[in-house]
Amino acid sequence: MRTLTKNPIQVYLEVDQEEALRALAQRLRVSMAELIRRSVDRFLAEWPIEDDPAMRLVGLGSGPSDLAENHDRYLIEGEMQGRWPGKSS
Repeated sequence: MRTLTKNPIQVYLEVDQEEALRALAQRLRVSMAELIRRSVDRFLAEWPIEDDPAMRLVGLGSGPSDLAENHDRYLIEGEMQGRWPGKSS
């Protein structure tokens, strides 16, 4: 098993979510925390951050003065025009 540096977080769950997690953790003989960590790992594997179009903006330098207000429009336009680094047109 890998060594983790763990940071505590607080998460509010619905009662039925907690009950289901507790039952599954007991069945798998792991802690609820371990079950949640495994679930997060699986979720992140399905949604790699490098595939997020917003991440392609990092390091692009200065941009339009209205970028904060119109970021969605710029992301869509860039995606449609294939202008992002690492993106083939």
